[in-house]
Amino acid sequence: MKRFADTVRTEPGPCLFATGQAGFILKSASGQLLGIDLYLSDCVERLEGHVGFKRLLPQILEPDELVFDALICTHPHWDHFDVDAMPKLMDNGRTKLFCSADCKKYCRDLPSERITYVKPADRYEIGVFALEFINCDHGTAAQDAVGAVVTVDGRRVCEAGDTCLRLDRVGEIEQPLDVLIAPINGAFGNLNETECAALADALKPKVTVPCHYGMFASHHGDVGSFVEAMQERSLPFLLMRQGEAYRL
Repeated sequence: MKRFADTVRTEPGPCLFATGQAGFILKSASGQLLGIDLYLSDCVERLEGHVGFKRLLPQILEPDELVFDALICTHPHWDHFDVDAMPKLMDNGRTKLFCSADCKKYCRDLPSERITYVKPADRYEIGVFALEFINCDHGTAAQDAVGAVVTVDGRRVCEAGDTCLRLDRVGEIEQPLDVLIAPINGAFGNLNETECAALADALKPKVTVPCHYGMFASHHGDVGSFVEAMQERSLPFLLMRQGEAYRL
């Protein structure tokens, strides 16, 4: 079977790859790579210490198999800022990390000259990627958490981040959007299945990709309920399996 890393290398961009949980990879037409909230280890179970956070989806990528031009970590929860994988992801002299301010406690042993701490309304360019960081509301446990809108080759992908439903902030996100990625697990301050559909209805992306389900028993998330909620509103959606590529 072809390794996922080889698929990423050979698949023509621009495209989006799903890696599981809230992890995604964007590849440009020129081959540049950006990773968002990649969870590539078993650190959550190791650090939480109970079976509810046992990894239930396979690890399809080793942290040193691809060299990323940029990484985004939306907040410091370990399934978004993978403390076991991050040193290997950054150990190449090239990758730049954009992360929320409260990730700083995990960055002490990483190359500081390649780290940028971000807040909502910040904008950056890295290679062919334009980054716009947006507000999200993940509660008091991650008050500095952000979402991100990434523009590459004229396509706009919004990663809403771990957030509850805040329709009052929809106007802060520039439209149109080609892809909306948002959680559906309805726990730990996140959107549930019907709330994700409500956000999609407000933002009207070309397609909505649900995330944050299937990895841990403790995180919940019913993808069937999400499908029903989207179909009730006649909204376009895409369910992405691990390793799947979506041409933007």
